Amino acid sequence: MATQLSDAELITSLQARVKMEKKVYVPDERGGKSKKGNRKSEEKIEKMPGYNTRFMSHHSRRYVALKVMYFGKRFYGFASEAQMEPTVESELFKAFEKTRLLVGNKKESQYSRCGRTDKGVSSVGQVIALFLRSNLKISETNNGNSGVVLDEQHEGEIDYVRVLNRVLPNDIRIMGWCPAPVDFHARFSCLSREYKYFFWKENLNIQAMESAGNKLVGEHDFRNFCKMDAANVHNYRRRIKLFEISPTDVRYNDNQLWVIKIRGSAFLWHQVRCMVVVLFMVGKGLESPNVIDMLLDTARILRKPQYTMASEVPLVLQSCEFDNIKFMCSSEAGEALHVHLVNECQIYQLQAAIFHEALLNCVPLSNGVANASKLAAFSRIQEESFPCPSYVTTN
Repeated sequence: MATQLSDAELITSLQARVKMEKKVYVPDERGGKSKKGNRKSEEKIEKMPGYNTRFMSHHSRRYVALKVMYFGKRFYGFASEAQMEPTVESELFKAFEKTRLLVGNKKESQYSRCGRTDKGVSSVGQVIALFLRSNLKISETNNGNSGVVLDEQHEGEIDYVRVLNRVLPNDIRIMGWCPAPVDFHARFSCLSREYKYFFWKENLNIQAMESAGNKLVGEHDFRNFCKMDAANVHNYRRRIKLFEISPTDVRYNDNQLWVIKIRGSAFLWHQVRCMVVVLFMVGKGLESPNVIDMLLDTARILRKPQYTMASEVPLVLQSCEFDNIKFMCSSEAGEALHVHLVNECQIYQLQAAIFHEALLNCVPLSNGVANASKLAAFSRIQEESFPCPSYVTTN
């Protein structure tokens, strides 16, 4: 007759089993795990009270969507396939494994992501979906989906936001979670994605930038506004649903922070950064707004002009739109998230205060030198680009 263990005894037993499993599995030549272990150690594990080799695989699970925020500065992009570490995705899966929320491996979890942001790009609305462990009992009418919770119920469920945020690094946070249908796909179920690009106004002509940006709205061939990926992409037509430029409430000295908002059904590789840098050229008077019409006319402009993209640092994946996906967050998790984000804001404001103090203590410069230095910094940080060949004469 099996011995009934208390919750505390079961947790202790599982922790001991994990430690023993680390001894049983040894690294192979490729850095993976080999099952060449000590048989005595394996027998010792099997004799532990409450030990069950199928404990995790037989645990109920449910398909969930997670809304993810991350500050992209230190990451080599979102996707772990980037061959460089760290990535946001690799940190997320470390958290899934550490919290024992992952049932099976990454492939078995049916993982999908909405956007594959590049190195340095941030997000406050990235969405991923995968199977995670559940506290709920399996419905009797789950249509043969063994071990899968299909109900919309969330009372008594694991507080995914709170549990994951406790182990994630400070620059990644789960903003909310939502039960998702098993046929949901974070990329292909997405109706639209919205990006924001922040910039300092300086002497830019906002009216000219708005005139140029409005020409991007609609369905066009954007091959002259992206980094070509001929091996994987053959259709360069994309639909831009919305374009806006508006001021924020952030100011520094006499300069105001503005933001470009672009929403589309999907985007090409580096498309937003390419569009933004052309808008900067228009704002500086280096190009006419009509340059957009020229670049969209792929029959006339056969090859993309050579120009460097806008910086990745001010780019943010703002939101991803889906049908019938409403994210939620418990009051406890929401309060902890709010406190954390306020603390992070204060940390960066303190850093800005130190740089501002250094600026005040610089050796005084003549007006001409100061203005030249200011313009050089603006060009380097905000645009990081050389003008592309002009196809339209500025009127």
